[in-house]
Amino acid sequence: MSIGFWQIALIALLVLLLFGRGKISDLMGDVAKGIKSFKSGLKDDETSPPAEAAPPQQVEHTPAPRTEAPAESADRKTS
Repeated sequence: MSIGFWQIALIALLVLLLFGRGKISDLMGDVAKGIKSFKSGLKDDETSPPAEAAPPQQVEHTPAPRTEAPAESADRKTS
């Protein structure tokens, strides 16, 4: 089952009635600004020279201090 012209027209009319013409045009303007910003960001990445890779920093690992097992109580030793 495919969506026909009348179903699309009905959905568009409902969206227009719910949101109004002003909100839809504002939303489309924001989408256009986002696309332009994304494209300019991609263009900036292509034109900028690649940064030299910094050598990985070495992190010294210190083992956690060992804890002694609790000593047996005097009551247990006498039993």
